[in-house]
Amino acid sequence: MEVRKLYYEDSLLREFTATVVACNPCEKGYYVNLDATAFYPEGGGQACDLGKLGDANVLDVQETGEQIAHLCDKPLAVGSTVTGIIDWERRFDLMQQHAGEHILSGLVHKKFGYHNVGFHVGKEVMEVDFDGPIPANALEELEAQANRAVWENVPIHCFVPSPEALPKVEYRTKKALPWPVRIVEIPGYDSCACCGVHTATTGQIGLIKILSCVKFHQGVRLEMVCGKRAYDYLCRIFDQNRQIAQLLSAKMPETAEAVRKTAQQLASEKIRCATFEKKLFSAIAENYKNQGNILHFAEDLTSSGVRELADAIAAVCGGTAAVFSGTDELGYAMCLICKDADVKELGTALTKAFNGRGGGKPGSFQGSLSATRQQLHKFFADAYK
Repeated sequence: MEVRKLYYEDSLLREFTATVVACNPCEKGYYVNLDATAFYPEGGGQACDLGKLGDANVLDVQETGEQIAHLCDKPLAVGSTVTGIIDWERRFDLMQQHAGEHILSGLVHKKFGYHNVGFHVGKEVMEVDFDGPIPANALEELEAQANRAVWENVPIHCFVPSPEALPKVEYRTKKALPWPVRIVEIPGYDSCACCGVHTATTGQIGLIKILSCVKFHQGVRLEMVCGKRAYDYLCRIFDQNRQIAQLLSAKMPETAEAVRKTAQQLASEKIRCATFEKKLFSAIAENYKNQGNILHFAEDLTSSGVRELADAIAAVCGGTAAVFSGTDELGYAMCLICKDADVKELGTALTKAFNGRGGGKPGSFQGSLSATRQQLHKFFADAYK
């Protein structure tokens, strides 16, 4: 006996009663079959419904032939009548995502002729793949048109045409489909073969937001969110912008310009600091002029600063300049430079001795290690004997 699919009869149905026709134990629990169900099984890129059957939790729902198997954590008596309760927050979220995807896919198909070749609703975002490129400047228009469809609150019509009527129905599909074909129609925006469940109207989607568009195979992959997901996402973005506005003492609509000015100021300060740092390195290097091999410790240098100081010292010392920046507790960044000798062997021995890593070219070796100043002084004293 074929199960009655209540989710197709009323996608907004949250609670129902049905008769248990089979209950079979499995490794993960019990597979329960009913004579009717409002639990949507996984399929068409849409995850299954979860919820309860009686006092059992429904952990998974899969369609197997003409039956729908509900994976439950408790057995249910065959022949008994049970009440099914859908996890409505989850179901409504999935319907919002799926219906929003239909609108956007329909608009992309109308404008570019592309097919939706991949669809996945993840925990946070939805991914939709198209088989052709979408220009960046078209995304804003597509998103605006999709949300206009939401505001118009268009009824979403799901139906199965008769075998005679099907050839006359225009709908999106990547390949020819045998009858029966279920059509999801959003007048003015989309008509598509689909087995999923959707909101009753476009207004119930609430909001559609495109997050990103990247090249994927021969086309693109869009990340998007709809409904409550879109609302939650925009609330997080709003809060981030509010914090940025407070930190920069700017109005929220003006944070981008405030960040640009701050970035320009930071770039100017970096140039100024680099000039002072170069002068400082030259002064330090003068103290080591013609003194041969040098071991020098500095504070709070970047890796590039360590290298630049080592280079400045090596230019005048007449030997190998070994510069370290860090602490005994946290470790050191280091650089060895010699203008007329290969320091690779020395650098390799150094990193091997103190659990470090590094590399370079013949005249220089840069990396990091864990050691104390005392250990490093002894290492170089032994190395230069």
